[in-house]
Amino acid sequence: MNRIARWWGHVQALLFEGVAAGLDERLTERHQQVMAVLEVVRVEQHVPMRVRLWTGRPAYDRRPLARAFVAKAVYNDPTTVGFLERLRTDRNLCRICGWDHPGEVPSEATFSRAFSEFAEIGLGDTVHQALVKQHLGDGKVLVGHIARDSTEIDARERAVKKPKPPPQPKRKRGRPRKGEEGPPKPPRRVVLQLGQTPEEALVELPTACDWGSKKNSQGMKHSWKGYKLHLDVCCAGLPLNAVTTSASLHDSQVAIPMARRTAQRVTALYEVMDSAYVAKEISQACEALGHVPIVELHSSEKKMGISLEPARERRLDERTVVERAYGRLKDSFGARFVRVRGHAKVHLHLMFGVLALFADQLIKLALDASQT
Repeated sequence: MNRIARWWGHVQALLFEGVAAGLDERLTERHQQVMAVLEVVRVEQHVPMRVRLWTGRPAYDRRPLARAFVAKAVYNDPTTVGFLERLRTDRNLCRICGWDHPGEVPSEATFSRAFSEFAEIGLGDTVHQALVKQHLGDGKVLVGHIARDSTEIDARERAVKKPKPPPQPKRKRGRPRKGEEGPPKPPRRVVLQLGQTPEEALVELPTACDWGSKKNSQGMKHSWKGYKLHLDVCCAGLPLNAVTTSASLHDSQVAIPMARRTAQRVTALYEVMDSAYVAKEISQACEALGHVPIVELHSSEKKMGISLEPARERRLDERTVVERAYGRLKDSFGARFVRVRGHAKVHLHLMFGVLALFADQLIKLALDASQT
């Protein structure tokens, strides 16, 4: 944290004073927050340069557009149209994003085309992986706990119809004869994932919009139409890994590839999860990575009087950090307002919020470290 505090003190001294000198209006606290987040994220460095054609109208520079989408997440604006109005009336914000004056801000159609291009190339995942590697990877920081959980994402699109399962061969009624064996059951997904790479396992997960349901904290069943966002969050509140899947997918189906991909980015000790991740294959995969899996007991085990060790029970409380991350992501960084359709675009929209959350939380940690 001391290294992060020194880095942020250097950035803050140069950033706000230098930018404020070139602006006609005073910087507000929100302007400073946007500037700080954009300085940490540096999304424009990962935007590929467009080749200019000899004929036709020159294409708009995509770098200010990428900065604008991150700024939109910081402002928590629900629609692109509303944020465009903000850009055209706020000269400081316009310049912070990369345009000299509001007249240079492109149209809504240009924003939409740029967003589709960013979703196609996976810009959000690329920037997020670079951020984690820069500030936490390569053994720079030892992460104590990784908290894993998922949250519902409501979508404004039609849910796909699930394909009918193939007809199963009819079996004879009654108990099979001695020595007679039925058709073998197909291996479960978590078993197959033990022999797959994270990329291979994630590709096989369903990503279409459908219906999901789960019990809330009051024990009531809750259903929604859309997607699920899965996060790995470190004990400092920084999101390390993000995956978007169909709403109907069970949390346990994502745990193994997420654990392995997170292990490629940071060095950690413990992985804390709720009872949805109770599976011996998940614990086996975590132990193979050198981590200690701490999973909440299932309700049936609690009824039998089974309890965790006191030390594991205390470490299980670290799981609330991922719940706080989801709360901030939805309340402050746009995850509650999904207006795009399709898995790629929905994931990019969520990733812009994840990037803003990572940068904002990193800055808070740096400020806290500088004051102690």
